[in-house]
Amino acid sequence: MTQHVRHILSLSGGKDSAALALYMRDRVPEMEYIFHDTDKELKETHEYLARLEALLGKPIAITKPEYSFDAWLKIYGGMIPSNHRRWCTRMLKLKPFESYVGDDEVYNYIGIRADEQRTGYISHKPNITPVYPFRDDGLVLADIVRILEDSGLGLPTFTQWGRTRSGCFFCFYQQKIEWVRLRETYPELYEEAKQYEYVSSSGEAFYWNGNESLEALERPERMAQIKRDWEKNRERSRKAHRSKALVYILGGLDEEDEEHDGCLICQL
Repeated sequence: MTQHVRHILSLSGGKDSAALALYMRDRVPEMEYIFHDTDKELKETHEYLARLEALLGKPIAITKPEYSFDAWLKIYGGMIPSNHRRWCTRMLKLKPFESYVGDDEVYNYIGIRADEQRTGYISHKPNITPVYPFRDDGLVLADIVRILEDSGLGLPTFTQWGRTRSGCFFCFYQQKIEWVRLRETYPELYEEAKQYEYVSSSGEAFYWNGNESLEALERPERMAQIKRDWEKNRERSRKAHRSKALVYILGGLDEEDEEHDGCLICQL
């Protein structure tokens, strides 16, 4: 008897996975769409997924981790996640995904584009085979924006205030300018993120943003400096890319804003 093969696409709430879901909707009618809810995403992410679900015409399954973020934080001794301690992706995203899959043979669809080189946190279980339709078909950023605009879904609303990524609101992969924008747009979430930071008795600092605390970053003079530095970098990038595709301008994106780090299952 031939074993049934499942087709699964994990949604992050970002533009690439949303566009991939729309791109594959009629190509793979049996596709399963899932979202791994950490309870730490922006409300805009959930609103975007609800609109996408209506366009897909089928439900998006929601997975929940075995324990909450705060419970896992206690298990990990209060060490908030970082680039070197990515337990958040492993415990809140990857493990729920693998539990959802079980031992079934699965094709896992991933929204890496043809115009980017990314690595990320992808399951290595032998029964899960990654598939890259955008890369295989040569689709680039302009194509992704076109898919989203033609469908009526558009880009996630958080891009309008300058956030480049989906995922938890305190994601440690955020740029400093994104922390500033979070502080200005959702001060209550910035305050919540700040409460997780501390310095241990040994002097080791557990900050979201490397060696700078959110308390230090939110000082008016520091935020002003970050904005000035970002504008300078933005201008240098524009001068270096005179032939930049119009999609970056009209789509609310900029090349230096396009993030290529982070965990694929969180960020695409």
